[in-house]
Amino acid sequence: MSPTVTKIPATRALHTGKPLSATALKRVAGYARVSTDNEDQVSSYQAQVDYYTTYITDHPGWELVKVYTDEGITGTSTAKRAGFQTMVADALAGKIDLIVTKSVSRFARNTVDSLTTVRKLKDKGVEVYFQRENIWTLDSKGELLITIMSSLAQEEARSISENVTWGHRKRFADGKVTMPFGSFLGYDRGEDGQPVINEEQAKTVREIYSLFLEGKSLREIARILTERGRLTARGKTQWSRTAVRSILTNERYKGDALLQKTYTKDFLTKELVKNNGEVPQYYVTGSHEAIIDPLVWDFVQTQLAQSKGRRSRKHVLSHSIVCGQCGAFFTPKTWHAGTKNEKRIWRCSAKYEQHTHCTTRHYTTDQIEKAFETALATMLHANGKDPLTLVEQVSADLFDTSGLEAEVEIAWAVLNAASQALADLVEKGANATLTAGEYDQKYAAATCAYDQAQAKHSQLQEQVNEIRERKTRYDFYRRSLTDLTQEQVTFTPLLFHTLIDHATAQPDGQICFTFRDGQTVTPQID
Repeated sequence: MSPTVTKIPATRALHTGKPLSATALKRVAGYARVSTDNEDQVSSYQAQVDYYTTYITDHPGWELVKVYTDEGITGTSTAKRAGFQTMVADALAGKIDLIVTKSVSRFARNTVDSLTTVRKLKDKGVEVYFQRENIWTLDSKGELLITIMSSLAQEEARSISENVTWGHRKRFADGKVTMPFGSFLGYDRGEDGQPVINEEQAKTVREIYSLFLEGKSLREIARILTERGRLTARGKTQWSRTAVRSILTNERYKGDALLQKTYTKDFLTKELVKNNGEVPQYYVTGSHEAIIDPLVWDFVQTQLAQSKGRRSRKHVLSHSIVCGQCGAFFTPKTWHAGTKNEKRIWRCSAKYEQHTHCTTRHYTTDQIEKAFETALATMLHANGKDPLTLVEQVSADLFDTSGLEAEVEIAWAVLNAASQALADLVEKGANATLTAGEYDQKYAAATCAYDQAQAKHSQLQEQVNEIRERKTRYDFYRRSLTDLTQEQVTFTPLLFHTLIDHATAQPDGQICFTFRDGQTVTPQID
């Protein structure tokens, strides 16, 4: 006996679940986007809004919900498109039945974003209509077509990104410098597009460098600037330690420019990452007018390097006086705090520790400052009119790095050879031309040779860098003394910090001052 089959007709729509007999108007939204703020794009943007308003309103059976828009925003990712996000949220909340947009590329140039969003909407019975491709997402062929078109749009975005990146790097290679003038203190955009000094802002930049050279810490500089009401690049009065360091370390203040400090890691996410050698960099010397003298800027970098992690700058004397008996630094102590006899003294920080019992004496701040003045006057008098005549003859040899640089080049060649040998060995191992035992033995030897070559190169390069830093400090020191006269010999934080490398408190009670050129003077202290 044959079975009897009776067809029961569908009574609800496949994706929306609504009764087929329902005659309610379809709630429709339009989506318009342009990716730049150019004038021609602004007119295109307004035209899209007007078009969708009319198109949806005049369509029978459709009811306009809203035309959602994003202006001047890239289509590569949907994450930063507020209009798009609002539209999707409203659709998922049941406020929209159909979304009409120009094309897949207007919707998203990211395949993942496009398909994920379409599927979320599809699960809620919301359809998207792409006019240019004539794709209806609830159609059986919709998802296949969307996948193909989104992939093409994504490749188009990749091509555009690569072209833009090439343009940027070509400008870098040509030495063309640009600045984010809206967030860069001290410069304005000139008529020719090049940086010109904003004198009012430049005063703040010079003040920051002066305070640092006086021995102030980054945090203290930030506090002083805030108290004085100095404005940041964005017009704020609240300064931070990070903002101060950024100004102290930016080479553009000495008239140079390091280009391509960052690069775009992923064209889809537009994520910017620090360039640690992944792509070329370009250093342009003298690209624009300097606010800070290059010699001063270079000197500040050496002081920042010394300060990092160990040197306190709360007081100009901090980490400047070394105990000649145990090697510890002198630190300040306050006696009789809060009374009329309050006094600050400096003594060895390890004086009363059990393993030292240092016998070096303590000093008042006034005694140290007077001793510095005496030492400086003594050196100027001993050296005659030019305080550097005694060291000028040996400075060229003292700071010559040509021999070391030649050794660095040889070490670099050895390192490259070791690296290539290691790579060749790995390739042989991958091709199974060596037994496991032979490979392990050769790999250990090659790795050891590479590590030794790398250590040698690093050691030599550090020696070169150290000499160059000493040379920078010496050049700044030399210029600081060039016009100094006996009448100007008085203690100031800037003078002390500029001229003195360190001081040593000796067991006999005297302080030996070591100047930055290596000269030492030990004045008598009562």
